[in-house]
Amino acid sequence: MMKIWGRTNSTNVRKVLWCAEELKLKYESIPAGGEFGLVNEASYLAKNPNGRIPCLEDGEFVLWESNVIVRYLAKKYGQESFAPADIQTWYAAEKWMDWASLSFGMPFRDLFWNLIRHSPEQRSEEEIALGIKHCTPLMAMANAQLEKTPYLSGSHLGIGDIPLGAIAYSWFSFPIERPSMPALEDWYEGLKSRPAYQKGVMSPLT
Repeated sequence: MMKIWGRTNSTNVRKVLWCAEELKLKYESIPAGGEFGLVNEASYLAKNPNGRIPCLEDGEFVLWESNVIVRYLAKKYGQESFAPADIQTWYAAEKWMDWASLSFGMPFRDLFWNLIRHSPEQRSEEEIALGIKHCTPLMAMANAQLEKTPYLSGSHLGIGDIPLGAIAYSWFSFPIERPSMPALEDWYEGLKSRPAYQKGVMSPLT
């Protein structure tokens, strides 16, 4: 059976779990990283020398890096319209994957750690303010696209929605003030109604 290694409170692991659920794949979710350890053990490092999560085992094939795993699952197991055959439609969606992962990296991490994982005494209000300052215009970019198309991937949910969709769960759960972005909010409400999103992404924020 397919195995997905990683703790379910990781945004990157949530991407892979959500994708697997959308594709209705059978898999074993193996807790790893953080309190679960395993990632520094020789057997895991033989699979993923980075010692990070997630990691996918699909039979004898092993793959790491969350966005790459999502692309692989979509290409191997996905159907139209989740995995479009048209190359321009595919890459138009793919750009949103890398944009979300690269653009949100540090500002989102600072927000998440300060608002969710740090105790009140450990929090940096400066980092929180900077995180909100950087993330808000990025969300506005996505909102602008979603005013034109129902999904970042285009007319249908696809790989382009998964990285930001995993981030959006935290963004809309953070105890912060957010400017109104109706298209983004409607998109997120639609994601929350999907059983695959509920199972793959909406685990407790810890």
